[in-house]
Amino acid sequence: MADESKPFFPVESAHHVKPPPLRRAQSLTPESRFWRSFRHSELASGLILPVTSLEFSPVAPYHVAAACSAAVHLFDGAASPSLAPLPHSPLSGFSDVAYSPSFRCDGALLAAGGESGLVQVFRVDKAGPPLRRLRAHARPVRVVRYPRVADKIHLFSGGDDALLAYWDVPSEAQVVSFPGAHRDYIRAGSASPTSPEVFATGSYDHTVKLWDVRVPPGSNLLLGFSHGDPVESVLFLPSGGLLATAGGNVVKIWDIISGGKLTHTIESHNKTVTALCLGRIKNESPSDDGGEPRLLSVSIDGYMKSFDFATFKITHSMRYPAQLLSVGFSPSGNARVVGTSDGVIYMGMKKTKKQEEANGTNAASELDGFIPEPEKQVLRPTNYRYFHRGKSEKPQDTDYVIPRAAKVKLAEHDKLLKKFWHKEALVVALSKKSASSVVAVMEELVARKKLLKCVANLDVDELRLLLRFLHKNATSPRHARFLMSLTKKVLEMRADDIQSNNNLRIYVRNLKRMIAEEIQIQRSLQEIQGMISPLLVIAGR
Repeated sequence: MADESKPFFPVESAHHVKPPPLRRAQSLTPESRFWRSFRHSELASGLILPVTSLEFSPVAPYHVAAACSAAVHLFDGAASPSLAPLPHSPLSGFSDVAYSPSFRCDGALLAAGGESGLVQVFRVDKAGPPLRRLRAHARPVRVVRYPRVADKIHLFSGGDDALLAYWDVPSEAQVVSFPGAHRDYIRAGSASPTSPEVFATGSYDHTVKLWDVRVPPGSNLLLGFSHGDPVESVLFLPSGGLLATAGGNVVKIWDIISGGKLTHTIESHNKTVTALCLGRIKNESPSDDGGEPRLLSVSIDGYMKSFDFATFKITHSMRYPAQLLSVGFSPSGNARVVGTSDGVIYMGMKKTKKQEEANGTNAASELDGFIPEPEKQVLRPTNYRYFHRGKSEKPQDTDYVIPRAAKVKLAEHDKLLKKFWHKEALVVALSKKSASSVVAVMEELVARKKLLKCVANLDVDELRLLLRFLHKNATSPRHARFLMSLTKKVLEMRADDIQSNNNLRIYVRNLKRMIAEEIQIQRSLQEIQGMISPLLVIAGR
């Protein structure tokens, strides 16, 4: 026999909800510790216009060139503890917007393009007019690059006129010219790190092309392939056999030695990737001299990503409070600059070991404005993001898309009824002159027991609208029974107002005449029905 003192289904005693555990500081990886060893500050603010390009000099003291508005701003790489503008900065020899500054391999000269299609070459160590002006482009020049190896007399340029030119700078002459090199704007370019005569260009026609000026004319194009989106940046990796391209929200790595084979696709950004650059991560081990190379990418989503192209992994992520357009990393590994769309240049200078110990960089802090992106937790049904996963995914060609039902737009009188503004809803419906809408509103008011109250509160003009509606539709067969009853109530309730207003009396007189005509028509129809009914009975027999 069961023990009646115990319930059949024992219920566990209620437990008090435990408070969430305190969030512990996350331990950092060696690479995250390297990135957090930079002191962050604003190198330049108030430039207003976007910082479209940033470039470090390849030799000490590693000056920085920033293209913004109608000038190229120069910053001293040897200044400490932060970069400082050079005395003769900015280089303001441009009559329009400056683009794409590029240092020569010895750091003595700097070339930049302009909105007017002019390429100008300046001295870096002192102010003065440009040494050379290269004229060939008819549209803005967005790509100017010196070779990355020992070549001090040549450079190449590409512009919005789809012209690609290879220049002999001392003589201001074109060595090779490629009209119509692309079918759209040329917005990206990179020189090969192994050969001064080989360079790559990217265009808004989605294509990337590899050129060699040593071969005979007509066969200079070595290789061409499609990135799939308008190309914003092209960059040779240190070996010279791999090429990184950025377009859309995707960065792709290509093996140009094997004929342009796609080796990896990076989809870590949410919006358009605007710039790429190379950096080196110096580990703490004394045997690591040069450091491990990294591919840095920035996007208008405000993130800078560090990608290890040896293991094909994103190793670090940093967030900035603006859209990012350009990025540069010092060859010495001690400075990093990022340009934004609102004219601010964010700088990071490497801290010393004493500063790192004083600031306690062994653990991540949420109070720091530049924090590494935390690893995403596993989604569980208790997480809010669990129910929103996949909503940002784009359908593929083989997917069947179920269209979402269109949102129903409510009429103005329906919106007023939802707010319980009954008289206003009735007046708006009467002004629209739609008989079905007016009758629907009236029936809703009858269901809410508010129709007669609304009629009693109508002023003279609103009552005139109601009488005009009843005059036109009271005898309509579809609504006659409802509207005739309402007409009788209106005349009884507002008799005094009708007697005192001549216009209202005219509507009532016309309404009376119309009802009399309708009664006469009904009597005639009844007489006709009486004559036809016997004939129908006889025909039925």
